[in-house]
Formats: sequence, structure tokens, C-alpha cells
Amino acid sequence: MKFEISTPLGFTVRTSEDYWQRLIIKHPDIEKLEDFVQLALSAPDQVRRSSRDAGVLLFYRVRREERWVVAVARRLNEDGFLITAYQTDAIKEGETVWLK
Repeated sequence: MKFEISTPLGFTVRTSEDYWQRLIIKHPDIEKLEDFVQLALSAPDQVRRSSRDAGVLLFYRVRREERWVVAVARRLNEDGFLITAYQTDAIKEGETVWLK
């Protein structure tokens, strides 16, 4: 297990070392931001529901002005798993589920 983080929405999100390694191949800029990804999950600035898949949540954490780290997770009951993580300069559309 790479990490398992409790979210403010009452469920945990986990990922394995193998999955993390595959994720950073696709998003190499995230490799040094693992702490920020975990912070996005545990203490997000906001959480939005994906407009394409109601079971997917996007956890946003400001890294610097106009730049967020986004952790994308799927929730299954009380368990969640990390789908991907990346940096962005825009918050996607979708229902706001949680605000800091």
C-alpha cells in the first residue's frame, strides 16, 4: 500500500505502490507532489463530483495562485481508490460536494 487517506467526506482513498508508479509515468510532474496529492484528499479546498461519472470525485488543493493539485477518486461505499492526480490551472465543471 502506497497510502490510505481519510477524506472529509467520511471515506478513505487508497492507492498501491504499483498504481502510483503507473500514474507518475502518465503525469511525471506529480512524482514530487505526493504530499500535495495526500493533502488534496485529506484537506481539500473543494471537492466536486465529475460531470461525466457521478461516482467520481475531484479533490482540489491550491498549490500556488491559479494552480491546483487535483486528486481524482472513485468511491465505493466507504472505500475509495485513486484514479489519477494532476496539476491544473482551472477547476472543472461539476456539482460542488464540499467546500473548505
